Order: sequence, then structure tokens, then C-alpha cells
Amino acid sequence: MPPKPDKLDDVPREIFDRTRSAREKYQALMVGRPGWGPLLRYEFVTSLAGRLPGALGLFLRSRLYPGLFARCGPNVFFGTDVVLRHPHKIAIGRDVVIDDGCVLDAKGTSNKGITIGDGVFIGRHSSLNTKDGDIVVEDRVNIGPFCTVFSASTVRIGRETLLAAYAYLVGGGHAFDEIGTPILDQPRPSVGITVGPASWIGTAVTVLDGVTIGRGVVVGANAVVTRSLPDFSVAAGTPAVVQRTREAPPGSPS
Repeated sequence: MPPKPDKLDDVPREIFDRTRSAREKYQALMVGRPGWGPLLRYEFVTSLAGRLPGALGLFLRSRLYPGLFARCGPNVFFGTDVVLRHPHKIAIGRDVVIDDGCVLDAKGTSNKGITIGDGVFIGRHSSLNTKDGDIVVEDRVNIGPFCTVFSASTVRIGRETLLAAYAYLVGGGHAFDEIGTPILDQPRPSVGITVGPASWIGTAVTVLDGVTIGRGVVVGANAVVTRSLPDFSVAAGTPAVVQRTREAPPGSPS
């Protein structure tokens, strides 16, 4: 039997550790800090206000949730059933909307976590997930419903970028070179993803690890982006290829 870890390791492997109690497993997954104080505070806030509907729920979340985060600016809207994991590694700017059913998951042992800028909108049931990685969402990013952003290193979404519904940014992968070892047990390499400012990632687009998308890029619906895209390009297809370059009208500022 493996020795009992002396710290809160990354999940989900520790939830199968028979040497840990149910409380320890839950705390490692959701709270990310040892001790009864952080656990009781997390439970009080989320249990009291997490699913409470209507104006009272909005009011209580606006007052109670900020204390769980590393930083939270004014005028942040939290919908119902928002899932928070390791919230002490989540920083949120001002004038932010996090709609119903969203997941903000900053789990890991050595990462900084999730940083959300000012004026960001995160649509219902969208998920920002890290596995010892970081996610940076810059100012005025609009993330549509049912999107997923995953990072095992660094994923950055530039300011004023739009992610349409069901977009999927996959900042990590699985090694599969060893035939005799299940892929589940092989390393998970990650290079990261960068999306430049003022871009538009269309509905159900998948962006794979290692891709850099330039400034002002448009990616058509259902595309799979496997290679980096230059500034102001319009790309579509599986795999995505550049169809044309956006050109500024005469006399417009560059």
C-alpha cells in the first residue's frame, strides 16, 4: 500500500487512495487547502448560497463568494450551481458575469490557477479546468455557453475575444508511445495555447495543444485547429486551413 501523502496532491488520482478518508478526498478535490478552517468556510458559503435562486441568491453570492477567491473585484455576478475548485487560486476582475452551472476548477499543486480580467462574460455551463496549469482570460472576453477550456501548462485568451458555444481549447494531451502501458498511465504533455486579442472562435471549434492563434483571427464553426494561425486570418475546416486574410477598409486605423 502506498504511503499516505503529506500534502494535498493533484486530483483525481487521490480520490482512489484508500489511505485517505472521504473527507480528505473531498477536501483535496474541492477546497485545495488542508485543515478544518478552509473546509468549513467553503462548505458554509457554497451550501448556503450556491443553489439559492432569485434575487436573494444573487445577493448572498455577491457578498459571500468573493471571500473564497484570491481576488474578486466589484460587481461580479455569480449564477446558481457554479462549481468552485481550489478557489484560493482564482482571481476575478470587476464587472464579470459567471452564469449558471459554470465550473471554475483551478486544481493543482504548483500552479497559479485561473485569472479572469475585467468585463468578462462566461456563459452557462462553461468550464475552465486546470491540471497543474494556468488559465488567463483577459479583459472583455466573451465565452459562450457549454465551452471548455483545459490547461495543463498555460492557456491565454486575449482581450475582446469571442468563444462561441461549445468551443473547446485543449491545452494538453496524452502520450501514447508505449504500447504495453495504458494511455491513461502515460505522461500528459502540454505546450499550451495562446489566442490573440479580438479573435472569434466559432461554434464547436476545437483548438489543440501547442497552437497559437493570432490577433483578429476568425475560425469557422466545427473547425479543428491543429496548427498556428497568423494575424487577421480566416480559417475553416478539419484540420483548419487559412481561407483568406481580413483586410481593413481604406482609411481605417491599423
